[in-house]
Amino acid sequence: MSGEIVSIEEYTARANCTRSCDIAIIGAGPVGLFAVFQAGLLGLKCILVDALERPGGQCSELYPEKPIYDIPAYPVISGQELTDRLMEQIKPFAPEFLYSQQVASLSKTSEGTFELVTTQGISISAPAVFIAAGAGSFVPRKPKVENLAAFEEKSFFYAVRNRNTFLNRDVVIFGGGDSALDWTLDILPQVKSLTLVHRRDKFRAAPASIEAMRKAVEDKRLRLVFGQLNGLAGGDGELETISVKTSDGTIEDLKADRALAFFGLNIELGPIAEWGLNLNSKLIEVDTERFETSTPGIFAIGDINWYPGKLKLILSGFHESALAAQAAFKIARPDEKLVFRYTTSSSDLHEKLGVA
Repeated sequence: MSGEIVSIEEYTARANCTRSCDIAIIGAGPVGLFAVFQAGLLGLKCILVDALERPGGQCSELYPEKPIYDIPAYPVISGQELTDRLMEQIKPFAPEFLYSQQVASLSKTSEGTFELVTTQGISISAPAVFIAAGAGSFVPRKPKVENLAAFEEKSFFYAVRNRNTFLNRDVVIFGGGDSALDWTLDILPQVKSLTLVHRRDKFRAAPASIEAMRKAVEDKRLRLVFGQLNGLAGGDGELETISVKTSDGTIEDLKADRALAFFGLNIELGPIAEWGLNLNSKLIEVDTERFETSTPGIFAIGDINWYPGKLKLILSGFHESALAAQAAFKIARPDEKLVFRYTTSSSDLHEKLGVA
């Protein structure tokens, strides 16, 4: 079942079976995927559970086409391409993916292993658990507009999944943060017209982005309106006009057949908050030797964890997953000696990677 996506009905049919693995990974974002690679080098089998219907986490869900510039050896790479590369890298280790579900409960068995039960009723038994849930469960903050649902994911979007959706369109973007300005500048050359709407003349974005945006407004390539979304009009899910209440109280109708809203995210830990782990705000406290939580055998890697000096970078999560995998080996294989090997020279690792 490596990497497969199956229907809810098939999951239900399989639900009576208990899966066993060395590491149960909660979250299939970049850090969770790289943890599979690190575990695979040590001969450890992984099962991943993710609430989304595909791997990649926020990279695939929120900014699949947005460029990332701080991944080693890649001057620039998109969120989706990074996910695809990681999936290719872990293919030799045949991980199992359980998509479209969360881990509803986690408990310690009398044998000392952990039992995880998903919201689809699937049970997983594992001696070690990695929580790689990014920022937790996240959903976009939605504007309070009466007929919003009729246009969502048809002509009104919260993320750019395919930039061609906006090609030669009349587009309105809402927001004043980095995401709003980044996408404003990114798709500006390909749209028919573009209007940026923000509630005030103050932005929470990189100074260079704000300067570039204002230059586009000055050059009349971009229109800037100060106000808030008031209403949507159109038919069959296709926008025609967007009503905006401007800062002076007047109502203005903007011609638009596509809209992007960047009002931020509502982030929750979900069931993880009930597992008795030490928390710092909504983040899980870990040590910096093993990235283990207050519960032995449960590790937290990536944006979900906290320790002094923590940097919320994908790069940091990769480092954390490597050390956590080493620690998990000692739990999953207590009678075996851990021998550190380099992928450049180890014939054993070459065999595991299928390059021998």
